[in-house]
Order: sequence, then C-alpha cells, then structure tokens
Amino acid sequence: MKATYIDYSDTGSFSKTLLAYLANDESLKSFYNRPAELASFAAQMEDKKDFVHRVLLRDQLTEQYGDMLKASPVVAKNIELLANESTFTVTTGHQLNIFTGPLYFIFKIITAVRLAKDLKEAYPEKDFVPVYWMASEDHDFAEINHTRVFGKRIVWDTPAVSGTGRMSTDDITDAVKQYCGTFGLGPNAQKLEAIVERAYCSGKNLAEATRSLVNTLFKSQGLVIIDADREALKKPFIPIVKADVLEQKSVQVIQDTSDTLTKLGFKTQVHARDINFFYLTDTFRERIVSLDDGRYEVLHQDIYFTRDELEALIDQHPERFSPNVVMRPVYQEVILPNLAYIGGGAEIVYWLQLKANFDQYGVPFPILVPRNSAIITDDKVVGKIFRLDLTLKTIFRPLDTLKDDYVRRQTSHRLNLRDEMMEFNSIFAKLNLRAHKIDPTLGPSTEAVKARLKKAINNLEKKLLRADKRNYAEALIQIERLKDHLFPGGGLQERTENFASLYVKYGEELLTELECHFNPLDFKFTILY
Repeated sequence: MKATYIDYSDTGSFSKTLLAYLANDESLKSFYNRPAELASFAAQMEDKKDFVHRVLLRDQLTEQYGDMLKASPVVAKNIELLANESTFTVTTGHQLNIFTGPLYFIFKIITAVRLAKDLKEAYPEKDFVPVYWMASEDHDFAEINHTRVFGKRIVWDTPAVSGTGRMSTDDITDAVKQYCGTFGLGPNAQKLEAIVERAYCSGKNLAEATRSLVNTLFKSQGLVIIDADREALKKPFIPIVKADVLEQKSVQVIQDTSDTLTKLGFKTQVHARDINFFYLTDTFRERIVSLDDGRYEVLHQDIYFTRDELEALIDQHPERFSPNVVMRPVYQEVILPNLAYIGGGAEIVYWLQLKANFDQYGVPFPILVPRNSAIITDDKVVGKIFRLDLTLKTIFRPLDTLKDDYVRRQTSHRLNLRDEMMEFNSIFAKLNLRAHKIDPTLGPSTEAVKARLKKAINNLEKKLLRADKRNYAEALIQIERLKDHLFPGGGLQERTENFASLYVKYGEELLTELECHFNPLDFKFTILY
C-alpha cells in the first residue's frame, strides 16, 4: 500500500479541542502533564518507576489467558516482562463491540502496537508492552451489540445483563452466521470465519470471546489484553474507591476543570457525579447514590447501606464497585505501569477534564496520544479522484462544495457576478449620497433596497451555477459516488465500517500495512491505497 498524509485540520472531521491539543495550544497546557512527543517519555518513565503492582499484574494476566498463552509466545513473553522494573505499557481501551465494531477499534490497537515499537527503538534499554483494556464492566449494550459490514447491519439481539463482559455468548450464533455470511469466498474469508466462530461459539462470555478474537489478530505483535473486572486487581484501588464513594472527593475537582475548559471556549465530554461508581453483580450494574438520611442506595434495586456497611463492603468485595467514565482512567493508571493512553478525539477531550482529579489522588497522569485515523481505499478509486480534478485533500470537503468547485473549474462560462456586484456597490454608493443630500433620513431606505437587490443577484448567481451543472451531470454523479464510497453515511469510513471487508481483501497484510504506515506521534490523517 501507498500512504498520503494530511493535517487533521484539513479533514473537517475533528473537534476544536482535539485540534487545539494537537497544535499545543497554550490555553490547554494546564490540562495535561506532558506533550505527546518522544522526548516526554523519559520523564514519564521516571514518574512510573516506583510502580508496585507488577507481580500482581503478571499473575492476574497469566490466569486470565490460561492455555491461550501456549499459542501466543510473544504475548506470554510480554506478560513476563511486566514483572520487570524496566518494562512499561502503552494502553488503549474500548468497549466490547461485537466483531470489533467500527474500524477505528483496530486503528486504536495498531497505534498502541506501533508506539510501543517506536519507544523500544528510542529507549532500547527499556521494554514497552502494548495493552488493550477491555471495557468489560460497561453496561451500555445498545452501543456495542451491532456492527456494519459490506453495507449490512448485523445485530446481536439479546437482553442486556450487567457489565457486557459478563454476558454469555450462547445466543450469538445467528449474528455470527449473518456476519460471516457477508464474507463471500476466498482464503481470507475462510480464515476470518474460523477466527470468529472459534471466538464467539465456544460457550464463553463476551469478554472471553473478545480476548480470543483480538488475541488471534494481534498475538504476533505481543498485544496484552486485560480484563480489569477482577477482585484482585481492584484491591489496590480500594482507597480511591472509598475517597470517591464515601467522601465524594472527585466531583468538585472535575467540575471545576470542566467549567474552566468551557470558559476557554472548549466543549467538554463527560459529567462527574457525586459518586462515580456503579454497584456491579452478575445481573445488574446500577449507580450508587447518597441519601439525605446518610444512607446509600443502589438505584432501581431496593438495596441500601449505612456508611459503615458500605465501607466494609468496599474492603470485602471491591469487585462490586465499578468505576464510571471519569474514574475508569484512574483505575487503569493505578494497576498498570502505563506511560501513554491512546484514544479517539472524544476520549482525549474527556481525559483533559481529569488531570486535577489524578493529581489529588497522587496518580501520575499519562501522556495522551490521539489514535491514528485513516481511510483505506485502492488505486482505482484514487485514480478516479485525480481524473475528476480532485485531490486527496479536497475530497474531504462537503459534497455540494466539491460539485460547485468542479463546475467552476471546468466551465467555459463566467458564473460569478463579482464584477457586476462591484458596479452595483458603486451605483448604490452614489444613490446613497444623493438620497442623503435630499433627506438624511432616507439612508435606511436606500440600504434596504440595496439589500433586496443584492439578495436577488446572489440568487441569480446560484441559478447560473445550477443551470451549468446540467452540462456536467455525469461527472457530478461520479463525485457523489466517490463521496458515498469513501465517507459512508456522510462520515469517516473508520466510524461505521467493520474491518472484515478489508481483511477479506487483504488478509493479515492489512494489519501489517497499517502498522507500517501509522506514525503515532506525527498526528497526520492517513490515506492508504
């Protein structure tokens, strides 16, 4: 594959806050610890050199993988390396979307894999392990129960239960058949079908199925997959759970940060609550709230605790306390020797809301690295783009703009009325002067007439363009088809399409090419063809 890189700002697809972060905007610098650049990692390693949960982490991961490690020697080696003081992680996280969900799921992981390799090259005396953090405790099943492949929407239609990672995949067979049925024939299709069926049709829960699928795809790159929904991993987090649940220490700090970001003109992504933990069992995940009488309630479950009862329960069963979106990042950084978090645009924005909360708990704030974004196409499509007098940068513009610009470039007619508008303005300047000499109060009337006529001229200009478009109907249809192909549903390919359509075409080469062409710290949008 060949790659072309363009600035994120030229895509029109990313938020003001993310673009400001990428541009090292001075107004955002207090909301993160270190900039996302190679030189920052030496100091970040110093921050994490005293990480004390290495043996616990290694043992828990070894237990989670079980026999899977026998066929994953690079992963097994990386898990063992985590016990060494010279080993650090770079982490990405995501929900347990069935069949990996949108394409950017894969992009996030490959960004982590590539960044770990780049860090090893820059700091050869250290080791760096890419980690995928499974959001197994998340309960928003409607966000993850579907995917789109070859234009078809595949849905796992089953009732939601507890954290999605705990859900049994016993009834996902029909969705698996529909998904694999889109692949067609060919060796890559058969290989992917076998991978998917082995992952989802072996009587596992969704977390185990996701681990199987992702491990098969990325075990040769040494990706370590962690399911943090474990009692042993939550024990080191107990003091922070108590501080948030019993003392409500997080809410005001995060709210103050959010208010400051808003005043600076940046939109925030998440909202902190008084208590930022859910009560989690095998059958439900519900918010914990404090009551006016001093007790605590698990919403919708008729479960109540006194303060002493709740404190004792946190000590005895920390696995029942599931962090929400603002506390999950803190949990991650407590139990991993982590240097960087790789996230999408919205994730980077909400992490910016959290630094002060990290600071109050004494947890080092990671370097924030936006994941790589890309469009994957082929030479044939790129050839059409160039034949239509477009470029790989201009194709990101709105469809109507592309059509208008194309006609203006190709036409032999003069479609704009700028010269006429200049003459019009000159005439009205004279009229306005004449009217003022007669009666100064006639100025507003003159301006009103000018505004009406100016609007009429603008409408005429639009009509001229529309009329000339008919002369280029075939080319404009091709432009529209190109946009639909590259931007399904009007958005980026990576946000809707599943990786399967590309894997069937390219096989394992797809992942290799992405890793080769992604440059995590360059912050450019990648077009591969």
